[in-house]
Amino acid sequence: MSSAQAKDEIRHRVWALLERQGAVDGDPRGRVPIFEGAEEAARLLASTDQWRTAKAAKVNPDRAQHQVRALALDASKATYMAVPKLALEQPFYLLNSLLPSYTPDEAATRDAAEAHSLLVGVEAMQRLDLVVSGAVAVNREGARVGKGSPYADIEYGMLTEAGLIDERTVIATTVHDLQVVDEAIPEEAHDFRVDLIVTPTRIIRCPRSRARGSAAHVSALASETLGIGTCGRNTRRLS
Repeated sequence: MSSAQAKDEIRHRVWALLERQGAVDGDPRGRVPIFEGAEEAARLLASTDQWRTAKAAKVNPDRAQHQVRALALDASKATYMAVPKLALEQPFYLLNSLLPSYTPDEAATRDAAEAHSLLVGVEAMQRLDLVVSGAVAVNREGARVGKGSPYADIEYGMLTEAGLIDERTVIATTVHDLQVVDEAIPEEAHDFRVDLIVTPTRIIRCPRSRARGSAAHVSALASETLGIGTCGRNTRRLS
């Protein structure tokens, strides 16, 4: 079984488990699950020292992390969210630009961001103290399985190459307890691990036992997927 096939098997098994246990809102397949207790997990993340000391954060755009974005805005952190599929020349939203016209809860939505948020490229962003990434499954070593698209890895490479993610940056995820698996997760050179797993009931601190994926390993993935270099330089027209 290839690495991609093994990840897909874990992904579908976790999606099915969440659905069977009634721990998810709607059909989880094909996306980061909107898990029961997402707000509690966000509040628990916000209780950590890593959160309290962070001045700038990038949070994934999935609904499961909506409350994470809202809390970051409410705490006056510079809060960035990627444009879906990195489909624009300036591929990140600065959600703070929506305040005070929107409440933090409203500004944390994709609809508000797509309608009115300031768009920025990596050259206009602050160094990131915290990155919150969605996951379908994660283990205690920090290895993760996403929803099956390459965009989180491309964002990671883009921001690493720009110097916005470095060894000081904490990478976290919020998930349901059922999404934490007790098994090895296959990893490729472009994959990144998380430092912090937060569920509605616990905080898991992961050891940094593997070198972080480099921008160089992501460059080919970005070029193949989007026709761009990791810093967002277009080599073809995006549709």
